[in-house]
Amino acid sequence: MAKAPLTLPILQDQFGPTLHFPPKEGFAGRGSSPESVVATHCCFCGMQCGIKLHVTNNRVVGFEPWEEFPFNEGRLCPKGVQRYMQNGHPDRLLEPLERHAGGFRPIEWDAALSKVTTEIGRIQAAYGRDAFAMLSGVSLTNEKSYLVGKFARVALRTKNLDYNGRLCMVSAGAGNKKAFGLDRSSNSYADLAKAEVILLCGANVSETFPTLTHWIWQARDNGAKLIVVDPRMTPIARTADLHLPVRPGRDSALYGAMLNQLVKNDWLDHDFIDSHTSGFDAAKEAVASYDLDWAAQVTGVEPEKIALAAEWWGRAKTSFLLHARGIEHHSKGVENVVSCINLVLATGRIGKPYCGYGTITGQGNGQGGREHGHKCDQLPGNRDIENPEHRAHISRVWGIEEADLPGKGLSAYELIEAIHRGEVRGLISICFNPLVSLPNSRFVQEALEKLEFYVNIDFFMSETAHHADIVLPGALHEEEEGTVTTAEGRVVRIRQAVTPPGSARTDTSILLELAQRLGAGDKFAFKNSEEIFNELRVASKGGTADYFGITYEKIEKNMGIFWPCPELDHPGTPRLWEDRKFKTPDGRAHFNAVSFRDSQEVPDETYPYILTTGRVVSQYLSGTQTRRIGKLVRQYPEPLLEIHPALASRLSIREREYVTVTTRRGSLEFPAQIVQTIREDTVFVPYHWPGDKSINRLTSGHLDPISKIPEFKVSTCSLRGTGRIAPPVQLPELKGGSNGQ
Repeated sequence: MAKAPLTLPILQDQFGPTLHFPPKEGFAGRGSSPESVVATHCCFCGMQCGIKLHVTNNRVVGFEPWEEFPFNEGRLCPKGVQRYMQNGHPDRLLEPLERHAGGFRPIEWDAALSKVTTEIGRIQAAYGRDAFAMLSGVSLTNEKSYLVGKFARVALRTKNLDYNGRLCMVSAGAGNKKAFGLDRSSNSYADLAKAEVILLCGANVSETFPTLTHWIWQARDNGAKLIVVDPRMTPIARTADLHLPVRPGRDSALYGAMLNQLVKNDWLDHDFIDSHTSGFDAAKEAVASYDLDWAAQVTGVEPEKIALAAEWWGRAKTSFLLHARGIEHHSKGVENVVSCINLVLATGRIGKPYCGYGTITGQGNGQGGREHGHKCDQLPGNRDIENPEHRAHISRVWGIEEADLPGKGLSAYELIEAIHRGEVRGLISICFNPLVSLPNSRFVQEALEKLEFYVNIDFFMSETAHHADIVLPGALHEEEEGTVTTAEGRVVRIRQAVTPPGSARTDTSILLELAQRLGAGDKFAFKNSEEIFNELRVASKGGTADYFGITYEKIEKNMGIFWPCPELDHPGTPRLWEDRKFKTPDGRAHFNAVSFRDSQEVPDETYPYILTTGRVVSQYLSGTQTRRIGKLVRQYPEPLLEIHPALASRLSIREREYVTVTTRRGSLEFPAQIVQTIREDTVFVPYHWPGDKSINRLTSGHLDPISKIPEFKVSTCSLRGTGRIAPPVQLPELKGGSNGQ
């Protein structure tokens, strides 16, 4: 029988600032000094900026810049400045909750965990082990990411484990592996400073990664040319030397045409191509017909601009290409990624100073979280779960028989489809809010209501948690020791500043106790996070993401270590490929032939426009955290529909008029924001809100066949003005004085 969602009030954050604490032993340690300052990292986005938190009486009450940390040098974005406001928030989950007829009520930990393990046993006995699934998130530390992968496969013994990085970096990861045999940004961002040309593809850096902008400005100060590819004129695009407003879904056609220009004008590094790559002839042949007129017709970018971009890139002595979700959130995201990499390889500008390629991770541990085993197809060290040698190595580390290690499971959206089919009956999730972040979210809600049992681990009551049978209160970023890996590939320390409030527990202690109750306690006898990291090091040894030579002490001494770091005396690897030894079977970097194909949905008479989605500067992912912080709410309080004046005029749509947006998934209304910074055939809505404000109710579940990432960036739609003007937003009151708001 379908379960109706239950609700708790969502409060806005209207209280005071925060500071930091020293590390504690173990997972549930309660002692801390009354006042301290702790150097750690921001919980938002893959930059993982250094920050110092101020702590008083086990509460973070403020922050100060950590100017010595080499990436951000004390700089913080609006989210980073406000991130400490979560610590004493009135919405914090302080005790376990169970569903009952009238809502949720408190339950003791022992009873809650007993209920969870009983239901896991019941469902698996009735339907098989894979009928109970797990969804995880890459805002978790490396230690917790590793622990989740081991927990699902050794304690829960299911193959059906995946993570919300499936909505973020998987197309980049798959493309990197195809080209280089290894999935990591090739350089530290310091190499941007002296690049002559920077090609920024589908990355709204100024809003989503503001502290990265500093390194781009350094390059600009040194005379660099900046090329931005984006259907919107984002803040970074407004400053660019060249903006290419590509039609959403046509990215690979643009990069293929640029490659064709490189070939025609012989802007190629033949020595590098001949000595260190394979597949160039096939890649060249695939784009041989991509002349400028064809490319302009397909992409909507003027032929002169495409030619100029190719010339600047081709003639440069040093260059850096960066991309993010704009080219990855597609049913052909992997093809877009390798099309970009082809431009880098054709000019040989990789593996040397100020020349490189970077994939910008969006989530807090988007890099490390995709390396150590909570992906459906992956084992620690970025190993392949279907590779017999990889399976044998991890089985030895975990002390299990290789035959007992589950195989490849379903990806995140495929798990939702499996719930609808009745193949998955139970679910445990941690650090994931799929009801807001997955596409076609009405379909997701129906799946949650079909589950026989669902347990949610989180520190706030997310929209998804309203559908849970048991909610277990977990830990904030600053409430547990660990490490994360930044977008550059730098492994850094997360230090415990405070302990979880009330009877909330660390995520690690929850998973360890569940493992014990499931009969696998001997495989999870960790005393602290460092012990988990040390097992991770051994598990990763010999893999492409090799952390073996990294220790907590080494990280502390160096403010982070870049992987791969295969031995204790190894300094780490800030710049990859200087030795020209790629991790592919033949030791060469691989060109990939890409023939342009269209998105799964293309405009037609019924749905003539393109709907695309993305982030705004003050919000993070599904908004579970940032929508509770008053100043961030005030900065961008509701989702708006960005629409070009010419399109608004044709449809007689006025500023702030409610516009009905209809796709094949349904209809929603959003206030219009008329801007000149978007293509005339495209509209944009950010995705951080739930319910009737959730644009992901309208986005499609079309997946990339390789990465299984959803096509968030292209959904065809129709638009109709309602004639009603949206009223002014009722902003949360910001009180003065000690609350710092």
